[in-house]
Amino acid sequence: MPSRSASSRRSIRLPHYDYSQPGNYFFTICTLRRRLLFGRILSGRMQTNRAGDAVWSVWRGLTERFRAIELDSFVVMPNHVH
Repeated sequence: MPSRSASSRRSIRLPHYDYSQPGNYFFTICTLRRRLLFGRILSGRMQTNRAGDAVWSVWRGLTERFRAIELDSFVVMPNHVH
């Protein structure tokens, strides 16, 4: 699969919408070329590795860095996070 730069993708952001205002936001971040960097699925369950554990650690620490946010559901998969 050829990699595409961020500038070559069509933005799905709403024009003129202020994303700094309160609201619920869903995001997905994928690894480059969908490499399995965060762990693996074993017996139907996600087993994080050190990189996957680091992602979880950063997620949990966001409320310390940004006191105005509240965290909701979050999942680490082998090649992406939601």
